Amino acid sequence: MIRAAIIGVSGRMGCALVRAAGQTADFRVTGAVASPTNTAIGRDAGELAGVANIGVAVTADLANAIAAADVVVDFSNARATAANLAACRAAHKALLIGTTGFTAELHAQFDSTAREIPLLVAPNTSVGVTLLIELVAQAARALPPSFDIEVIEAHHHTKRDAPSGTALALGNAAAVARRGQTLTPKELEPSRGGLRREGDIGFAVVRGGDIVGEHTVLFAGTGERVSLSHSATDRAIFARGALQAASWLHAQPPGRYFMRDILGYKSVT
Repeated sequence: MIRAAIIGVSGRMGCALVRAAGQTADFRVTGAVASPTNTAIGRDAGELAGVANIGVAVTADLANAIAAADVVVDFSNARATAANLAACRAAHKALLIGTTGFTAELHAQFDSTAREIPLLVAPNTSVGVTLLIELVAQAARALPPSFDIEVIEAHHHTKRDAPSGTALALGNAAAVARRGQTLTPKELEPSRGGLRREGDIGFAVVRGGDIVGEHTVLFAGTGERVSLSHSATDRAIFARGALQAASWLHAQPPGRYFMRDILGYKSVT
């Protein structure tokens, strides 16, 4: 039985994780964390997720919540990531982070933390998106530079970061495969006017309604186009993927891991 603590348990993904864990025989939620001002504090995490009580009260005490866990799953907020990293590092707990919208400074902390605990930072825990990233890299490498690359993404109207973490992962996969370097800061501007800059990878962002997640990478040439897409219609796919990844992660030695490691995909980047 794998014991998991969930950070950000009151959010959409946090609740989805509690529901998914309840449907998985070898998973048990033993810790549930929310911010101190959250109205969910003190409530049972199962009741909060719309299922039967699981006997785990939502708490703001991070250190206590993760003490009995084998693995920690964080779907909270990028502003809390540094503190969550530090707590898991101090407690020597494997950590999966599904949050997006990080500052550049956090990436150095990811690397240093991964020297002491197993760490997986996944902008998207979907099996299909993990495959999509690999296919995009392969297409970017195979198609000539005359094919412009556009990443088009859509999410619900409450999503804060834009472009999404998944869109950035897709863009970076294309950039590394095509030219051997990651995205430039200028490329991360979703709204750009005037003529397209040659060689850039562009982003288009849609925010509206309750869209779970839509991602398309368009390779636009002269007289032809190639599109690679993924559509998510149920947030449960991310929860199931996260639990699959967490189950794998907790048994690994310290290191920096990626979703493709869990699923056995060989990266072409």
